[in-house]
Amino acid sequence: MSENKINMALQVLPQAEGKDSYALVDEAIKIIQDSGLTYQVCPFETVIEGNFDELMEVVKEVHQVLEKNGTKKLMTYIKLQTVFQEDVTIDDKMRKYK
Repeated sequence: MSENKINMALQVLPQAEGKDSYALVDEAIKIIQDSGLTYQVCPFETVIEGNFDELMEVVKEVHQVLEKNGTKKLMTYIKLQTVFQEDVTIDDKMRKYK
């Protein structure tokens, strides 16, 4: 697998009895922040930039931490953008809107 940067859009929809879903989403965002990867929080998902293995490690950790924090059911939506011979960055797509 290439070490080039790719983009992943990650959306988690946790359900936990007696727990605020937004607080659980905040837990997921904290994991992303702590990863040291470049990211951008958006209204429906968070976009993260890194190599494939780094991004999958974030997904794994999000699942583990949310389960540990009481999530009983979790819907996870992932979108990946890959250009196999080049880096893909958030800035490439967002630069013109800044």
